[in-house]
Amino acid sequence: MNPASKDISDILVAGSLGLTFGSNLFVGREPELPNDCVTIFDTPGFRPEMYFSNEYRYFYPSIQIRVKNTAYLDAWGMINDIKLLLHNRGQETWNGTLYSLIACSIEPALLDWDENNRARFVTTFDIQRR
Repeated sequence: MNPASKDISDILVAGSLGLTFGSNLFVGREPELPNDCVTIFDTPGFRPEMYFSNEYRYFYPSIQIRVKNTAYLDAWGMINDIKLLLHNRGQETWNGTLYSLIACSIEPALLDWDENNRARFVTTFDIQRR
């Protein structure tokens, strides 16, 4: 099973948002450049379900997505498009893992303006997968 961030990056690339892994989409670490990019971070989720059968083991990771852009409205537009693509998505298999549900748990919000005057927006998703 991959980190949720890896599978979510594949969903975003397939989602026709103009994102390309390693070019303007990254996992785990936001690069200094490009100025306009999306980064996915694995964040603490909820504990896995506890059953005596391995057949029904569900895991509940969480991810945060951060969008950085030199233009405020473009950053907001991208993070909103990501929210619309991912929220309430489910019953899909990515890289051998069934994603029962992907749900936006925190609406997109401005995190800050970085030291190079780029707007950074964040949103968080809770995930159920097995």
